[in-house]
Amino acid sequence: MSLVSRRYAGSLFKLASEVGCVEAVEEEFGAISKLFDESGDFRYFVSSPVFSIREQLEVINALIGKINPGKGDVSVLVGNFLRVVVSNRRLFTLPGIIEVFHDLAVTARGDVFVDVISAHALDPDQQKKLKVVLTRAVGKDITLRMDIDSAILGGLIVRIGTYQIDTSLRTKLSSLKLLLKEVG
Repeated sequence: MSLVSRRYAGSLFKLASEVGCVEAVEEEFGAISKLFDESGDFRYFVSSPVFSIREQLEVINALIGKINPGKGDVSVLVGNFLRVVVSNRRLFTLPGIIEVFHDLAVTARGDVFVDVISAHALDPDQQKKLKVVLTRAVGKDITLRMDIDSAILGGLIVRIGTYQIDTSLRTKLSSLKLLLKEVG
């Protein structure tokens, strides 16, 4: 993530912590993330520099009114935050800000991030089973961060902090290749 995203997310996290609404802000950011996933127009709007500050503020104001109409203070906090981001011409950093804020919230709860790389997307049932196994192994609640890399051919690469478990087919084939070179 960019330094700008980290600074904005860090500032919002500190403020949300002081007010005691980190989870509520995370929930609103979740709704915005869902909008990113579902709407190519919204992704374009956020990433494009062609829209004026006034146009961006109009869209953000409409968005805040629809995310959580009954949340009051939280929507005001998120709305004011997004208005500052827009006023500073940094709306394009919003996806990074949301990701960093989520990471800060997870860390503050004492959860552990586990990065999992697979050759193809795991279905929700596989992810749930993997999370149960890794939670038992780690001894804490975990947050899975899934990534796909077809170059590993099969298997998984699991990273927990500085610890890595590599069961990928690519690594096994590389090891076998080295063994065969030593023998022959």
